[in-house]
Amino acid sequence: MVAIEPLPSTDIESKPSNSTTTGVDSNSSNRLNVDGVVSSSGDKATAAGYASDGYETASETEVGDDDTVSDNSDKSYAVEHEHQQQKSEEMSTVSKDPTYEDALNDDEFKQKLLAQMNEAKVEGNKLFGERLYEEALLKYDYAIQLAPEMSSSSEIRSICHNNRATCFFKLGKYEDTIKECSKALEINPTYMKSLLRRGEVHEKLENYEEAIADMKKILELDPSNYQCKRTIIRLEPLAIQKREKMKEEMLGKLKDMGDSILGKFGMSVDNFKAVKDPNTGSYSISFQR
Repeated sequence: MVAIEPLPSTDIESKPSNSTTTGVDSNSSNRLNVDGVVSSSGDKATAAGYASDGYETASETEVGDDDTVSDNSDKSYAVEHEHQQQKSEEMSTVSKDPTYEDALNDDEFKQKLLAQMNEAKVEGNKLFGERLYEEALLKYDYAIQLAPEMSSSSEIRSICHNNRATCFFKLGKYEDTIKECSKALEINPTYMKSLLRRGEVHEKLENYEEAIADMKKILELDPSNYQCKRTIIRLEPLAIQKREKMKEEMLGKLKDMGDSILGKFGMSVDNFKAVKDPNTGSYSISFQR
């Protein structure tokens, strides 16, 4: 009789994964009308990819060596070793590819630019919170100029233009406010805050037609915005009055111009009368002394 001794068992030991998560949390008692700073609604407007600076480490696991290795294990190990070596060679070949390296470097460069833009925007928001509007304008402009044409920076750029508009509004520079809102809307045509701000400033400047146009655009994006509906109803009579006033002023200027010319011949515009034909709707001019 031949006794068969059992093979020793194989134990796999693993250390629990060590993970560290670091987050950035900020609370502000100020409710500021600037994107990236807590707004009047309490929301934060942050650029994509910068909502959190947290990170997490990869878990580490140790695997114990087998006390006994069979022939089959030797073969498996040899195959696995060959596979790993082949994979390592492939990765080495890819890493040496200049195109791959250029793409990697370009992506890293863009990420650094976005990080710098976001940092400048945050600094601008801090200055805005301290009511240092001129200094905040410079920070927002710096963020915009870092990557003026990069598509992935469009969100931060539109936010910074809108924040610049808010600074100009605080400084009473309404024409500059309109310009910055328009720049933000060129990047993001559905930017509600910029539409609201521009419409508000147009009303202050008595540009009622333009203000109504901005309010109607907001209604297209948000049909349930009853405040915009009320604003349109309130502004439409003012727009009509302004049109009539402008028409009268224009006719008065034309009359003055006509009188200055006709006066040389002893006549005036009052000597000419426009008569409307009821059948055709056309006008005929008759001369009266």
